[in-house]
Amino acid sequence: MRNRILLVLALLAGALLAPGSARAQDSAVRFEIRSVGDSTFTFDASRTPWVARGQKGIAVDPRRRDGLVARFVVLGVDGGLANALIVGQAQKLTTDHVVLLRPPQEHWYSSGKFWAGALGGVIVGFFVGHAT
Repeated sequence: MRNRILLVLALLAGALLAPGSARAQDSAVRFEIRSVGDSTFTFDASRTPWVARGQKGIAVDPRRRDGLVARFVVLGVDGGLANALIVGQAQKLTTDHVVLLRPPQEHWYSSGKFWAGALGGVIVGFFVGHAT
């Protein structure tokens, strides 16, 4: 009976902790560039509340298979409009280009996988401890 419970728990933990599909291309969010100045530009960040001062990103040319155009740092967000400073440029930035920013990573302690693994470990440890 205990062996069956341990087997079910191991299968459940394996299903919960199995890697999902590859998300390399989905990790960055695209933003439309609104205006471009000499060394700064603005982009629409109204739909993403996580855009904040200090974040670093890149601007790419979608017509050239997302070729790198510029690197930037967000100076601030006001009313859904983000202002950014260009810190490196491969070509002149225009409103035809798009901005790529990565969302902030979730903390290890707020991950459902962490808590599922911790709970599974406690349960398996309990049954293994009582089996011997």
